[in-house]
Amino acid sequence: MSKVTGRKKRIIITTAALLAVGGGAAFAYWTATGTGNTTTTAGSSTNFTITSTVAGDPLSPGGPTQTVTFTVTNPGTGVQKLSTVAATVATTTGAAWTAVAGCSAADFAVGDPTFTVTEIPANGTVVGTVTLQMIDRPGVSQDGCKNATVPLHFVAS
Repeated sequence: MSKVTGRKKRIIITTAALLAVGGGAAFAYWTATGTGNTTTTAGSSTNFTITSTVAGDPLSPGGPTQTVTFTVTNPGTGVQKLSTVAATVATTTGAAWTAVAGCSAADFAVGDPTFTVTEIPANGTVVGTVTLQMIDRPGVSQDGCKNATVPLHFVAS
């Protein structure tokens, strides 16, 4: 029996030793702490694009009014608010138009643009109208305006 008892003791001690080594490894760990940060960049606004078409009879002093339909497009990637649209007889840069001798912006009246003040989604559009009329300037020859190409300049914000 003492042989069996010694053998049992060795098995128990060996098993206990293996469990202690194996069991201790299962519960061993390192403690740690950490933090993290990141940044991103917000975009910026993208200029609206404006296209237009004209309907109506040709302009003449005191004559018919033309209706100009304009479309404001938001080519940006996010929503942008359209608050104002202004239209003037001017060059593409907005400078005073006097490209035709004897005819200038003073010969024309531009109405107030009508459109809906709104937020335009990315790639969305808003359509509006504005009127254009050649005014009659009594005592002033407006012959310089005959067959003139009259530029209408839009600014949207």
